Amino acid sequence: MELKIIHFYPDLMSLYGSYANVSVLRRALEQMGNTVTVTRVDPGQTADLTGADFLFMGAGTEKRQKFALSDFARFAPDIKAAAGSGTAMLFAGTAMELLGSRIVDAGGKACDGIGLGSFTSTQGKQRIVGDVYGATDLYSGAVVGFMNKCSTISGVETPLLTSLSMGFGNEAQGGAEGFRYKNVLGSHLTGPILVKNPRLLDAVITAIYEKRGEAVPQLPRNTYTEQGYAVTAQALKERCGK
Repeated sequence: MELKIIHFYPDLMSLYGSYANVSVLRRALEQMGNTVTVTRVDPGQTADLTGADFLFMGAGTEKRQKFALSDFARFAPDIKAAAGSGTAMLFAGTAMELLGSRIVDAGGKACDGIGLGSFTSTQGKQRIVGDVYGATDLYSGAVVGFMNKCSTISGVETPLLTSLSMGFGNEAQGGAEGFRYKNVLGSHLTGPILVKNPRLLDAVITAIYEKRGEAVPQLPRNTYTEQGYAVTAQALKERCGK
């Protein structure tokens, strides 16, 4: 298949090696015999999202997040239409907050998100930093990562991680984390999240194939990422006392 990935603001929103989420997905899809085109969208640039197989935006500072939102808002109707049709997407770190209804900065100034979700992100001056070990209902097995954020997020109806054995969730220690709507995934976990979690990468690939109406072939395996996940998951599991 010829597959199309849209990468929003790769320079502006690029904290924590976020670009590697696209790199690892592209590599896996190409190993499966696909031709993959990655189209970058920079601020002010026109973009046709029609037929896109995967949309991505990485993490950025809170200041850059607001700048990204000022441009990204124009894509809201197309993003919502693609999300509703089952297009796979990942919004990492502060990019996830753009999908909600409202963002309130540390000074109390509010701005509207694109409204794909009904949640509100409230940013503070103190950062929440630490390892995360949690569970998702997308598959069995732990989800691992690292978090460095300054926001609490209220009103998420369907989280990506249903519970955490370690780490701060959307609005509480050990609470649910992230956002999910159909095949749209959002999370503050870094690592990057698709590199750290091979089964989550599998879930994204499966969503891409199913949206195309194609049978999912055997998924590729990368020894290094598999071993890295196993070591991290075991270490965090032991710290949780499990």
